[in-house]
Amino acid sequence: MTEPRDYRDTVFLPKTAFPMKAGLPQKEPEILARWQAADLHGQLRAARDGAEKFILHDGPPYANGDMHIGHALNHVLKDMVIRTQTLLGKDAPYVPGWDCHGLPIEWKVEEQYRKKKLNKDEVPADEFRAECRAYAAQWVDVQREQLKRLGGMGDWDHPYLTMDYAAEATIVRELLKFAESGLLYRGAKPVMWSPVEKTALAEAEVEYEDITSTQIDVAFEIVESPVAELVGAYAVIWTTTPWTIPVNQALAYGPEVEYVVAQVVVGASVDGNASVDEALESHPLRHLAGKHILVAQPLLAAVEKRIDQSFGDSWRAALTPKQTILGSDLAGTKVRHPMHHLGGFFADLRPMLPGGFVTTDSGTGLVHMAPDHGEDDFELCREYGIGPKFVVEADGRYRADWPWLGGAASVINPKFNAPEGPICTALQEAGGLLAASADYRHSYPHSWRSKAKLIFRCTPQWFVPMDQAMQPFDFPVAPLGGIGGAVALGTEAHPQATLRETAVKAIADTRWVPEKGRNRIGSMVEGRPDWVLSRQRAWGVPITLYVHRGTGEYLADPIVNQRIVDAVREGGVDAWYAGDFLTDEYAADDYEKITDILDVWFDSGCTHAFVLESGRWPALQWPADLYLEGSDQHRGWFQSSLLESCATRGRAPYNAVLTHGFTMDGKGEKMSKSKGNTISPLDLMRDYGADIIRLWALSVDYTEDHRIGDEILKGVADGYRKLRNTVRYLLGALEGYSEAEALPVAEMPELERYMLARLGVLDATLRGAVDAFDFNTYVRSVGEFCNEELSAFYFDIRKDSLYCDAPADLRRRACRTVMDTLFHALVRYLAPVLVFTAEEAWGTRYPDAGSVHLLEWPEVPVAEADEARWAQLRALREQVLEAIEPLRREKVVRSSLEAEVGVPAAAVPADVSDALLAELFITGAVTRHDGDGVLVAKADDAKCGRCWRLLPEVPEDGALCDRCAEAVPQVEAAR
Repeated sequence: MTEPRDYRDTVFLPKTAFPMKAGLPQKEPEILARWQAADLHGQLRAARDGAEKFILHDGPPYANGDMHIGHALNHVLKDMVIRTQTLLGKDAPYVPGWDCHGLPIEWKVEEQYRKKKLNKDEVPADEFRAECRAYAAQWVDVQREQLKRLGGMGDWDHPYLTMDYAAEATIVRELLKFAESGLLYRGAKPVMWSPVEKTALAEAEVEYEDITSTQIDVAFEIVESPVAELVGAYAVIWTTTPWTIPVNQALAYGPEVEYVVAQVVVGASVDGNASVDEALESHPLRHLAGKHILVAQPLLAAVEKRIDQSFGDSWRAALTPKQTILGSDLAGTKVRHPMHHLGGFFADLRPMLPGGFVTTDSGTGLVHMAPDHGEDDFELCREYGIGPKFVVEADGRYRADWPWLGGAASVINPKFNAPEGPICTALQEAGGLLAASADYRHSYPHSWRSKAKLIFRCTPQWFVPMDQAMQPFDFPVAPLGGIGGAVALGTEAHPQATLRETAVKAIADTRWVPEKGRNRIGSMVEGRPDWVLSRQRAWGVPITLYVHRGTGEYLADPIVNQRIVDAVREGGVDAWYAGDFLTDEYAADDYEKITDILDVWFDSGCTHAFVLESGRWPALQWPADLYLEGSDQHRGWFQSSLLESCATRGRAPYNAVLTHGFTMDGKGEKMSKSKGNTISPLDLMRDYGADIIRLWALSVDYTEDHRIGDEILKGVADGYRKLRNTVRYLLGALEGYSEAEALPVAEMPELERYMLARLGVLDATLRGAVDAFDFNTYVRSVGEFCNEELSAFYFDIRKDSLYCDAPADLRRRACRTVMDTLFHALVRYLAPVLVFTAEEAWGTRYPDAGSVHLLEWPEVPVAEADEARWAQLRALREQVLEAIEPLRREKVVRSSLEAEVGVPAAAVPADVSDALLAELFITGAVTRHDGDGVLVAKADDAKCGRCWRLLPEVPEDGALCDRCAEAVPQVEAAR
């Protein structure tokens, strides 16, 4: 008996050099090196020269540490925007940048001093600034290489740095615009202050943590009042900041609040023969017994409970109401400070003032006022002519000359404020302490850098007013002295509008993604206080103002200002401290030269002027189409840029703003080094490769907080393998393909026209996702198309034709034509996501065609398909495959090719042939019946020795079917 011939050498199996195993950690650096050697960024700029622009302005991260997972997410999102806009044919240059000034960097340099047991304040200021500059430069280089490793496309060789002399000059120029237009004033207001860092902080530099504080009730004796019965009683206040009592200047009451005068009644159960009075005589709170106190009626019970607890378990203290009065009746009442015996400041009587902010939610319904240390306190006291005393120094200690606790420990020291600490002890000895306990849990502001507690501290600072009408002013439109020129600001842009009103309108005119960002930043701007610009530090852009010693007015001379700008452009910020820029008409002795530096948020808020307008990067233009950062920047960079631009240009520096959430660990918990749950993108790139990080970043719903962890990354890696295998299959199937094979759409079988129609649907979905910056939908849609439309459907069906049809067969040619179209589309769709894998795939097929990233969005052939009809056929196909599966498991058949299928005639569209059904079901034969359900059995026919289908035309197992008999000679002849 003759052995049947082995026809495997006549079957067209996919063949490609594109490996199944990606090896991304090793391969990606090689691709990066090729891009750099070929100047891919320069090629792209030349290719898109003259095209419609899309400008994403990079928000500057601090140059003070390794890239973390938040950086990775942020820069992948930015790169996705740049690459998709570029793919659409636009000129989308990207210039990365870094924030190089400010406390984060200065703090790191100070840490180095502290490790060496050195005092930063003993180092010459110019040397210290030089160390900060060098430190920032070092980390710029480190971060740049780390971020480049993610595959981001941009002008990495020419980033913008806020510490470049030209950038510093631009920041000075922008500040002087505020000064020349009158949008700057020097005033004393309570600001968030860090005693550890000895500087004011911006709201964006503040984080809130729960702490446990000492809460105290303090009695102020009423010595004058229109309500005669109140004289001799005690107004009681409650506070969780005992350290502010030494700076008290008034009390506030609620005019509509009902108050009650109550007597403190003390009783006890005493052992032995001593009387209650004798036992009370030795109690530290003995001074309270019998006293009359004034508190809000709704809070009487809470106050009673705190006093009772302070007396201890052996005593019972109760409050007996004697009289009620309305808050408005307290007008004209004066009290004296518990420490009045110290004389001087403490001997002055304290007025009781009406405060609309007083509530009965907690405390006593009376609020002690220290205008040095509270916003409400400051405003109310200022209204009544009471000013701050500037008692607390920069390091948090009371002034050495202050009569009570002068020079004592820092006010944020818990022991200093404790019930047994010096403040409470002194108040108790003076008879002013009613209750004290160290058990009050509440949220409290901390420095996000040092993690130390903050205080409100009144100091002279420089402010931008939010509610002052902005006067029309005009600056040169042409670039000024080589720096970014200003845009003329006219009355049309600002018809006497305030900065707040202009910013609110700009928010309304801006696109926010997601939309909820509009309300978030809107509420912040509507409620924010005046912008505090000054910081008492060394490393930053100085507030380059001369202030007249006699009048307190700052100099706003354009000639002097230009000299300052020119000097900073030539010598950086050190030029301000070293030079004299006054013209001959001014006497230097008459002016104070300001040495405070600018809030670093003002620096970053000016980057739009330096980067987009300066002409240093000619491909850029103002305003930006998009700003993209984390949602914390609603109170940071988005807002500072908005305010700076609205004040100088009358509108936001951006047309749209995209914000993303924060990355949590796999359990949804915030990452922290102390928890040990941080994930380094550097480690991930070493283990997985950058394309996996990119796929993760673009797969999550970035608009919300999201997760990353081992299990999540395993799922991402699995998704990557499916995408890679799809591309690999296409490359293998297209081996040897040429345009001569291509068929026009009209000549293709129905299945191919349907697949092109499905590709068209995907194309429209992806275009919509790009427009909406909906990258989760973008990636998910591509993945679903590859898995469901291609791998599980089209590839599965057409592999028989692809492998076994004759080379010139129209069906096979149509299949390869569609696969060519699919390859060109998918490699472009994937290029912004899997930047290295797409490059590898493109180079595998077209090794001499240049980079895939120079290509534009694919042109998808127009094809029509009856979606409802195909949905019916695909549903029937699923039923058939489900019916075959049990036979496969039981090894009745080894594949669907050995099955014979009967389907209900009613389930098949009338114009569908049995041949098409057989293709869809991947079976040898299909019949129709009048019953219900799908019938499956093993076919009785012989199996073709080449395609393995069981067909009536095959005379015996191993012989050829008609199709294969015709194909084999053609294949052999082609060889």
